[in-house]
Amino acid sequence: MDTKLNWGIIGTGKIAKRFAIGLAHSKTGRLIAVGSRSEESACKFGDEFKISKCYGSYESLLADKDVKAVYISTPHSLHAKWAIRSAEAGKHVLCEKPVSINSAESAKIIEAARKNKVFFMEAFMYRCHPQTAKLIEILKQKVIGDIKVIKAVFSYGAMYNPKSIVFDHILGGGGILDVGCYPVSISRLIAGIAVGKDFEDPIEVKGSGYIGKGNIDEYASAVLKFPGEIIAEVTAGITVARENTVQIFGTGGSISILTPWVPAREGGSTKIIVNKNGEPSKEVMVECSEYLYGIEADTVAGSINNGQLSNSAMSWNDTLGNMKVLDEWRASIGFSYDFEK
Repeated sequence: MDTKLNWGIIGTGKIAKRFAIGLAHSKTGRLIAVGSRSEESACKFGDEFKISKCYGSYESLLADKDVKAVYISTPHSLHAKWAIRSAEAGKHVLCEKPVSINSAESAKIIEAARKNKVFFMEAFMYRCHPQTAKLIEILKQKVIGDIKVIKAVFSYGAMYNPKSIVFDHILGGGGILDVGCYPVSISRLIAGIAVGKDFEDPIEVKGSGYIGKGNIDEYASAVLKFPGEIIAEVTAGITVARENTVQIFGTGGSISILTPWVPAREGGSTKIIVNKNGEPSKEVMVECSEYLYGIEADTVAGSINNGQLSNSAMSWNDTLGNMKVLDEWRASIGFSYDFEK
């Protein structure tokens, strides 16, 4: 009996293609439809991924009764609108990060999912990967003692392009939302494990950043103060290339994650380096034959099959807490979007 979950994708950009590739290698999913703002774009995407249902509007895709789950990959400022519309159409929702522009919008999405009794998750694919599970296991063993400092960076160097989504103020561009959500997410995860929770919210956020061309934040850093005497230094940027790693420092050593955000996109080996005081470094290898985005799709399908509306890989409260920190980070550097006002 064929029990595969029928997916539709809203949006046809780069991340939509990555998800489509991963979905094709998943155990549980099947891509049957794509929706775009134009039929030409939808058909081009459909030809590439052999999709028969190619819609020239998002509304048309949501009207398709065969589509049971949607992956939303529109620009940031459109996430909330289409996540809510999808929930109202009775579709399960996997929405690309950041789930919205701010925490108020995020709360509305979650309320729509709850009201319409559909699954909803913010698409932090790294949270579904075995490398993250292994990290959690190591942290729970207190291999490096009590955690004190976390350093997490996600920053890339793009040339200014006014036609690019990440430089477009109206579409919610900027480094904090585009990639800053990752270091905030993992810092909250690590701080939570350190105090015996699934995640923890900071009690203080202090940031600094540069607002450049197009009136968007090009690069920024923040210090997050957590309960348990834990400090996290988080950095994000779209015009400055940095070494995108995560380092965790404890009373008995340190842990380094070399590929925290996109671990083995098409399967393969990743490693976590553990340095215990007074001992040689140890490489903890994580082997995974599955595609990163395929694992994410399977995570969603598993929850739906179990009758769950959320998944602990990125729960609703986790999403709300993450967005609140991003709100505070942007506020601390004096940056907001005109449409928020």
